[in-house]
Amino acid sequence: MFFASKVGIPIFVTGGIGGVHRHGENTLDVSSDLTELGRTPVAVVSAGVKSILDIPRTLEYLETQGVCVATYATNDFPAFFTERSGCQEEKVFSCLDGFDRSFSSSNNKFCVEDKVPCRVDTPEDCARLIDANVKLRLGTGILFAVPIPKEYSASGRLIEDVIQRAIGEARTKNITGNAETPFLLSRVNELTGGASLASNIALLKNNARVGAKIAAALAQLRGHQNGARTMEDRRCKINQAT
Repeated sequence: MFFASKVGIPIFVTGGIGGVHRHGENTLDVSSDLTELGRTPVAVVSAGVKSILDIPRTLEYLETQGVCVATYATNDFPAFFTERSGCQEEKVFSCLDGFDRSFSSSNNKFCVEDKVPCRVDTPEDCARLIDANVKLRLGTGILFAVPIPKEYSASGRLIEDVIQRAIGEARTKNITGNAETPFLLSRVNELTGGASLASNIALLKNNARVGAKIAAALAQLRGHQNGARTMEDRRCKINQAT
């Protein structure tokens, strides 16, 4: 994200972002992804938060950082391997109905009470949200949460059960800190016979498709705006000349 922002790349695609680790209220183990989202004006397209993490507390932390979180074509925040995490919108509305809704979550409750801020339904909606964020000079990123393709959702539910088993094994073996995430990912892949890796690749490709569409929509939007500014400049010069 940091380097993307420095060279003018407005959109970054990944599989899933890091977040607050389970039992993070005790360990204070929080990914720097969340801090970076709070200070870098780049839009991130992902399948939500990695399933091995604490999704409700991650969304709470993002709210604290002032990050706009939007679900893509769904009311439910995705849980990486599955379409739904149980974190839903308070009510259905477009992020672009008003800047107060788009950029302030003071009237919205997050995942602890099954809420996320808003949703977007098209690449054009995403582009307008990015454009508004830049114009307001908020200096923060945007998280677009894209659900995994439906054909992989059934496998996702199985994977979630395996994740719980792997977490239990990590606790039993007292695997914590930097060693925990590699252990969990490796163990989940082993227990699912590679199904988790296949789902991971599928959601990453899907995120890339969505991200590319958003980038194209943003380029088109900015092209129209630049064209409008050029015409206005020409009118001003003509008026000055006369």
